[in-house]
Amino acid sequence: MNNTIWQPDTHIAFIGGGNMASAIIGGLLASGLPASAITVVEPLEAARARLAALGVQALPEAGDALRGATLLVWAVKPQHFAAAAAPVAPHIGDAVQLSLMAGVPCAAIAAATGSARIVRCMPNMPALIARGATGAFTTLAGDARALAGQVLATVGSVLWVEKEKLLDAVTALSGSGPAYVFYFLEAMQRAGESLGLTGEQACQLALSTFEGSALLAQQATEKGDTLAALRERVTSKGGTTQAALNVLRAAEVAQHFEAAMRAAHQRAQELGRAAAQ
Repeated sequence: MNNTIWQPDTHIAFIGGGNMASAIIGGLLASGLPASAITVVEPLEAARARLAALGVQALPEAGDALRGATLLVWAVKPQHFAAAAAPVAPHIGDAVQLSLMAGVPCAAIAAATGSARIVRCMPNMPALIARGATGAFTTLAGDARALAGQVLATVGSVLWVEKEKLLDAVTALSGSGPAYVFYFLEAMQRAGESLGLTGEQACQLALSTFEGSALLAQQATEKGDTLAALRERVTSKGGTTQAALNVLRAAEVAQHFEAAMRAAHQRAQELGRAAAQ
């Protein structure tokens, strides 16, 4: 990206200045958006000081500085949204609202703010290093959708889904997905240690294996290969990989993994219903 992608009148306001907001702010600055075009409402003094050091305007509470915002990003915890929305609503105007909040449906955001110009998204933790995977939904089109997508693209890839309820599936897969990867990496490290490697050696090999395999899979699937085909190429008949996979199949690891994701999906639905009440 370069500094020509942003319109001169772009003004992006964040309600909440936590980790994900900070990651997106970092992506915006790296993409060429001037710090003067970013305003953050953050009640914690230490967080405001950290944000102000980046050159953005950091305020303790909502006020007139939000007026005229092109995009307003909701980056508060879902349970804090109702309290945060009350003082912000009078200043939203025509701003597109981009919600990072898990489980809070568009209808609830519209009811609390009086504006239905909403984009909902579910980013994930690798956005902190600009390698995130974000699922997004909106009924908006044209410049409004494009602006939200442009902002999210500064921290990784963006996948638009056609129904809002599919964001619960995104949550279960990519939103919670980094924890699944870390869990599996931990298991690989422990197994490596049990086989005689040091913890550092086992961690290094596990991390490199995941990184390389993911990159290889991305390149191969872009050329039309399937993940199953890649797995089969690694699995020689009667070899070490087959011995390992036989154990995983016998333990029904794939089925348990699907059950785990369904549990995450169900919990996302429950949080959404609670937020809508």
